[in-house]
This record gives sequence, C-alpha cells and structure tokens, in this order.
Amino acid sequence: MLKDQIVSDLKQAMLARDEIRVSTLRMLKAAIMKFEVSGAKKEATEEDVIDLVKKELKARKDSSEQFRNGNRDDLADKEDAEAKILEAYMPEQMNEEQVRAIATEVVSNFGTVGPQDFGKVMGACMGKLKGKADGELVNKVVKELLS
Repeated sequence: MLKDQIVSDLKQAMLARDEIRVSTLRMLKAAIMKFEVSGAKKEATEEDVIDLVKKELKARKDSSEQFRNGNRDDLADKEDAEAKILEAYMPEQMNEEQVRAIATEVVSNFGTVGPQDFGKVMGACMGKLKGKADGELVNKVVKELLS
C-alpha cells in the first residue's frame, strides 16, 4: 500500500540523512495521519492517500510559482524539490492522446452535445480519469471537443 511505502521511504531517507526528503515525507505522513484522525476516523485508503499527495503537490507547485514571482528563487527551488519527491507517489499520468480518446468516448456516449453540456461531460471524464490525468489537460481537451 502507498501509505506503507511512504513510511518505509521516510525511514530510508532518515538513515541516508536526506533532509529535504525526510521533511517532505514527514509532512506527507502528517497529512495522512491528520486525515485518519479527523472526520470519519478511518484508515486512509489508497485513493485517499493519492488525493492527499495530489493536494500537497498542488500546494508545492502554487508556492513555487508565488516564490518565483516574488524573486525568491531559493525558496522556489526548495518547493520544486519537494514537488519532485511527491510526484514519485502519484500514479503515472495519461498523455493528451489518451485523455482525448477517453473524452471522445464520453462525448459519443452523450450523443449530440455542445458547449452547454461542458459540466456533464467534464464530470463524466473526471470520473473515469481521476488521479490518472491532470484536470487542466482534461478541461482543455473537453473544451476543444465541445466547440
């Protein structure tokens, strides 16, 4: 399970004295523990852990962009390094051709659709592609198919 892999990698990083990896994995482990303690008080599933990794990855990318805009390249580089570590725990992402094939299938299942059906098509596509493709890429492909 991904959660166990994260804990194992954290131990390895601690032994190797890899500070950036240790801090990143500790942060991720803390996010998982917080998820498990709050709310339903259940153990995080594989999908829950992937969602948490995705959330933390997005936060790192947003922070990096903000730091670069503020001419703080040192902090942006740190955020980029953390994002690279987190990306290793994400499932392999689909490319545009694969996303386009699935989106085309969804559109054909709906029959005649236009730009007004964007919400329905996007929801169906994200249901099939959750965690496997970037939402911005899916958004772009669906808009192209519906226009």
